[in-house]
Amino acid sequence: MSQVKMNALVSPEGSLEILSNHEVNRLKDRSEGGLYQLFRQCALAVLNTGVETDDCKDLMEAHADFDVRLVPQPRGLKLELINAPASAFVDGEMLRAIREHLFSVLRDIVYSNSIPTTAAGFNRQEPADITNLIFHILRNARVLQAGRQPDMVVCWGGHSISREEYVYSKDVGHELGLRGLSICTGCGPGAMKGPMKGATIGHAKQRVKNGRYIGLTEPGIIGAEAPNPIVNELVIMPDIEKRLEAFVRAGHGIIVFPGGVGTAEEILYLLGILLHPDNIDLPFPVVFTGLPENAEYFHMIDEFIRNALGEKAAEKYEIIINDPARVAQTMKTGIAEVETFRRAMQDAYYFNWMLKIDPVFQLPFEPDHANMRALELHKNQPVHMVAANLRKAFSGIVAGNVKAQGIRQVQEKGPFEISGDPTLLKPLEAMLEAFVKQNRMKLPGTSAYKPSYRIITAEKV
Repeated sequence: MSQVKMNALVSPEGSLEILSNHEVNRLKDRSEGGLYQLFRQCALAVLNTGVETDDCKDLMEAHADFDVRLVPQPRGLKLELINAPASAFVDGEMLRAIREHLFSVLRDIVYSNSIPTTAAGFNRQEPADITNLIFHILRNARVLQAGRQPDMVVCWGGHSISREEYVYSKDVGHELGLRGLSICTGCGPGAMKGPMKGATIGHAKQRVKNGRYIGLTEPGIIGAEAPNPIVNELVIMPDIEKRLEAFVRAGHGIIVFPGGVGTAEEILYLLGILLHPDNIDLPFPVVFTGLPENAEYFHMIDEFIRNALGEKAAEKYEIIINDPARVAQTMKTGIAEVETFRRAMQDAYYFNWMLKIDPVFQLPFEPDHANMRALELHKNQPVHMVAANLRKAFSGIVAGNVKAQGIRQVQEKGPFEISGDPTLLKPLEAMLEAFVKQNRMKLPGTSAYKPSYRIITAEKV
């Protein structure tokens, strides 16, 4: 990681130019209830774009002397950056994309932390209020555009992938761009960057001037997956659950590339929702895709899903190997069905209001040792609850792998213990071992992977 650093005074770029005195004071507040630490962490992650690291704790420690200060101006405000990563600058000037992302961070942190305190009757535990908060954050970020036809393809996949897998994700993005489709990802490197990069070329060939490359992230993961510079609409959601809901509310279809535990978490979240009885008739195209050498990977994922969630879950997606054009055609056809359905139901094109999301998928899960040990990992429960609890298990492993708080807990107390029914956990353990062997847990060239988890089946107890 480069240690060359710079100081700079940065003007707003497109997102937020004025703040109230109350908002300024909260952003300056370095106490536990203030927003300074949150803003500093996210700002540093954005400035770290392009640097190969996926350890949020290491990033924070390497830049312990970094500071960001608000500088009020007669006509707005500026940000003073002290000891910022030099990689964010060219000839002393901050890259425009990074400047946009920096002020998107400011916009979303201020907004998402002001709505709950000002909205009358807002309840963090109420499903309708959670969805409404997500809607307001996306609308404030201008992600929701009335009058635009459905065209948003969400792409999920690993940040730690091979060069060949990255090129394939770029080829798929190119085919999507040729068909006028826009891209939404988790905004980081790897399979989150590839589709966007490919789509820019496809859009250029078709003279698409309003191509969208939306990146959705959250404070816990942004340090490990810094936004790639192709993202032209960055949104920081308050937590992973709201980030996942934003994907399925704003997207019109989903493509899944090979990945690790984060991708598995996303798959289980998606299938758990689509299996809800209220969502049976909702069209929502889902494609798993990769190279010929990824066929075994997707066979493993498919077998895991069928074992854990049943055959109905496997009907919710299609696996397409080594055929970018067919992936794009399938997505284009599926999105046309989404448009027809929503027009008939008079539902918005820009936000999937009709999608039923059970509260178990909305309420934040705090991955600590007690909560991980207490997960109900057995099949004697509704299938959507099996998906929900498995999703939480993967979320905890992600936290232990790359999130600062999770890494710290594992270092202090040892690996998270995951216990339950062997019929669920043996396939889970085998899949996790495969992720480790395939280097899907950490970026190549970074520190060797040390498991943040320990599987305990009933047979081992």
